Amino acid sequence: MSRYFTLQEAESLIPTVQEGLKAAISAKERIGEIDQAMQNLSAHICMVGGAEINPDKVARQKLERISLMQLIDDRVSDIQSSGCLVKDLDLGLLDFPALLNGVEVYLCWKLGESRIEWWHSTQEGYSGRRRIMDEFDDSSTPLPN
Repeated sequence: MSRYFTLQEAESLIPTVQEGLKAAISAKERIGEIDQAMQNLSAHICMVGGAEINPDKVARQKLERISLMQLIDDRVSDIQSSGCLVKDLDLGLLDFPALLNGVEVYLCWKLGESRIEWWHSTQEGYSGRRRIMDEFDDSSTPLPN
């Protein structure tokens, strides 16, 4: 069974999950830099018919990439163990399962937003976000965890 959050519970979790999300995003960006450097090196070798490379540097980059992938996996697992869902690392997008009139929906938060102001059905996703009005007031009662 999923954990369901009230709006207040989800917002109180943001400071905790935000740091892990930032670390995962930063690691993903660094992996992109390493991948680009490897592609550039490969293209250079192809263009000049071979080239002198620094095998130690290449090995360090490969090891760093492996370490960064593990960091991403660990941070995403930590975040999801709290009950929320990592939906998109590029956007820094998290969903918090909630109940609205007995139906599961997601409270939707994006890195950089000061609070949770959006929700969507489980089928619609980010593009179907709707602004929270009074659907999730203090009387929202989550199911037991």
